[in-house]
Amino acid sequence: MAAASVRLLPPVGTDLNQPCVVRDVIDRIGDRWSLLVLGHLAESSLRFNAMHRKIGDISKQVLSRTLRHLEEDGFISRTVHQSTPPQVEYALTEMGVSFLQPLKAVLDWADAHHDAITQSRDKFARRY
Repeated sequence: MAAASVRLLPPVGTDLNQPCVVRDVIDRIGDRWSLLVLGHLAESSLRFNAMHRKIGDISKQVLSRTLRHLEEDGFISRTVHQSTPPQVEYALTEMGVSFLQPLKAVLDWADAHHDAITQSRDKFARRY
């Protein structure tokens, strides 16, 4: 398939002063941590500290912000369990689950092409 046959840009006549729908979504899920959080929640629902331990090198502040953004966008739900202290559990919503298939396709592509990308980066670095 020729690259020219794949239409990725908005149709001619689109009001480019309006927010770009694709960029709006990709900016959120394409940040450094969101895909990792969604990947962990694909395995099971998690409490905040369990998520923090699984990811490891994320600050609690950044994890909190990432979870809040994913909840705001409808990818995850947040459930507060009444206990002392209160426990908060995060889980994928129906929309979050529906995102797993395209996410897996991207991850599979990245896995299949990682060596080629690394070689290309090395070749580029040797040129400069």
